[in-house]
Amino acid sequence: MIDLHVAEAKPTDAAALVGVIHAAFGARPPLNPPGTALQETTESVEAALSAVGGLLAQVDGEPAGAILLAEIDGADHGGSTPELTRWLDLRRVSVHPKFQNRGVATAMVGCAEEVAAARGLDGVRLVARAELPATLAFWGHRGYVEVGREGTTVHLAKRLPVELDAPAAQDMRDVGRRLAAVLRAGDLVLLAGELGAGKTTLTQGIGAGLSVRGQVTSPTFVIARVHPSTVQGPALVHVDAYRLGGVAELDDLDLDASLDETVTVVEWGEGLAEGLAGDRLEVVLSRSVGAAGATAEDQEDLRQVRIVPVGPRWLDVPLRVVLGAGPEEGVRGPAVAAD
Repeated sequence: MIDLHVAEAKPTDAAALVGVIHAAFGARPPLNPPGTALQETTESVEAALSAVGGLLAQVDGEPAGAILLAEIDGADHGGSTPELTRWLDLRRVSVHPKFQNRGVATAMVGCAEEVAAARGLDGVRLVARAELPATLAFWGHRGYVEVGREGTTVHLAKRLPVELDAPAAQDMRDVGRRLAAVLRAGDLVLLAGELGAGKTTLTQGIGAGLSVRGQVTSPTFVIARVHPSTVQGPALVHVDAYRLGGVAELDDLDLDASLDETVTVVEWGEGLAEGLAGDRLEVVLSRSVGAAGATAEDQEDLRQVRIVPVGPRWLDVPLRVVLGAGPEEGVRGPAVAAD
């Protein structure tokens, strides 16, 4: 057991970060063109920490990992709505060779994502080198996707989940209606949550936002319903996978035949429908038990919605703005982790 601690770095930590950066990048194989990390000085790192911040990981009290932070907007990387997205940029992601393969990088990345959420940013971006496949695999396993290349430089990004409260049924419908504003033909939305969490209610809001025909109700006994658009938009395909026995039965519905032309919402799709599309929204609805003796009305006040964007489709969609979600409240800052 080791004592692994990650915290936001102070300008006075600059020398410790420089030591880690130089040790980590100095141990890399020669690259062409060479990187610039070894040009970092205590003064340059101190300036970066003073401007935006950084992270310092320590193992048993020794400097073990470092990240410098920057904030950028979508205009720096293009996109359909660059003025509405803002990102945390990770620079000089480093783990001292002495402490590699101990979970230091994973802990730092997790803390960086928490910092981004606490600041109300849309996601996290960074650059990596194409000649380092193990590094690219590390980021890929953590949900980062390639968004562009410039020579040997690979640009990677990950959208952060959006979390918001929906205490009443109308609030849940409003979430669905706002979500519908950014949905288009070919989009897949997977809904997860216990019975009564509000999956069908949220789908009703999506249907209203898409202006589809017919009442959106639970399709449990018919498995799937198609609601045509009344405004020449995409139809809504509403699927309830609760009674399906597995992926084979889902395949029998032949959803992929119409997926490109419709908005498809699958209730109880977790673990079954992910293979339908690499780009999707995974929506988890939770309803806390609450205090003993709480009334049903009190229980409704504890519903929450967590929307996880998956795939490049969602990188430039301003979900946080569309859904009216501000900075994450109560997000824990970088803290102690054990590995």
